[in-house]
Amino acid sequence: MKPGVVLLDYGAGNLRSVAKAFEHEGADVVLTADPAVARAADRLVLPGQGHFGQCMTKLKETGLADAVRDHVAAGRPFIGICVGMQLLYDGSDEAPGVAGLGLLPGTVHRIPTELPLPHVGWNAVEFKGRAEFDPVLRDVAGTEPRFFYHVHSFAVLDDDNDDVLGRCRYDASFASIVGRDNVWGIQFHPEKSQEDGLRILGNFARL
Repeated sequence: MKPGVVLLDYGAGNLRSVAKAFEHEGADVVLTADPAVARAADRLVLPGQGHFGQCMTKLKETGLADAVRDHVAAGRPFIGICVGMQLLYDGSDEAPGVAGLGLLPGTVHRIPTELPLPHVGWNAVEFKGRAEFDPVLRDVAGTEPRFFYHVHSFAVLDDDNDDVLGRCRYDASFASIVGRDNVWGIQFHPEKSQEDGLRILGNFARL
């Protein structure tokens, strides 16, 4: 039986490319906007592109925000991708006054740089020590950096706390991969990051 993943379809991002990447790794994929389906999912995925405030508003209006929290509270695997990772936090400078999901502590900030924003393209991610033992990063994390495809202007700049599994630099250093218990977040686009990105999705699908 193929492992199953549920992708939240709340009008934010190109879900089909993420779904295809999971299918490439042998997963059965369901797209849903139904909070009940999200709550019952074995593995739940929150993709995201665009504005933090707009994405969070859609999650709240559809009831999916509470469904995500219930899913996580039940101890089942959950991962946020790109803006989906940023939504894990308490809030973002991109949308002052808009509360995030609050699954991880902290605030997302605009990357402090004189380089062009958004930060677009391949960049090296350096892994922290415990990343080598993380099941989502199996056969990816190691002593050497790996390159992943990023597209973003905002990021978690507190890159040295215990939740951070991998960090990247674009003038400023930021968290590119985070994980705590059954919650993970990845700032880059795994579906555009070739073998290593696909391997991360496959590892998640097999949890």
